[in-house]
Amino acid sequence: MVQLTRIYTRGGDKGKTSLGSGKRVDKHDLRVEAYGTVDETNAIVGLVRLHSKTAVDDILSRIQNDLFDLGADLCCPEEKDPKYPPLRVSAEQVERLEREIDEINAELAPLKSFILPGGSAAAAYLHQARTVSRRAERLISALVQEEDINPEGLRYINRLSDLFFVLARHVNDNGAQDVLWIPGANR
Repeated sequence: MVQLTRIYTRGGDKGKTSLGSGKRVDKHDLRVEAYGTVDETNAIVGLVRLHSKTAVDDILSRIQNDLFDLGADLCCPEEKDPKYPPLRVSAEQVERLEREIDEINAELAPLKSFILPGGSAAAAYLHQARTVSRRAERLISALVQEEDINPEGLRYINRLSDLFFVLARHVNDNGAQDVLWIPGANR
């Protein structure tokens, strides 16, 4: 378990930060951007949880922990024979998301249009979490082009945005309260 006794270190005052390996990088480094956006996604999930009920809240609680796992995974570059093996997102975490997506989606009314964020507060925040997790996915995808990373991390964030979409529909009375896009409605 991590123990923080001091919140500020002054180590970042010149625009640098430390990765999990101890390596110092710019605060705008692509890896830092990726795990920072994962953290931003996690903060939005916290907002969703203020408006969620038991079963959905249970899923979101687990996701918040998984997002910290993903951030820990991303902040530790791949290296051969590390002294302390880093935490990595697992295939089982991805597979759990897939099962949850399939279970929730089976209960939803079929889509007849694209959906606009809204309907309920929980759904609106879930759509915000979806879009921010998609941004994290784009950053992780760009990182994959530059460095080796755990492929399960990219798979996880890709599935997560899909789960947020079906959860948004689920909390909108299984799609009955979805706000539908009407192409050209305001012409």
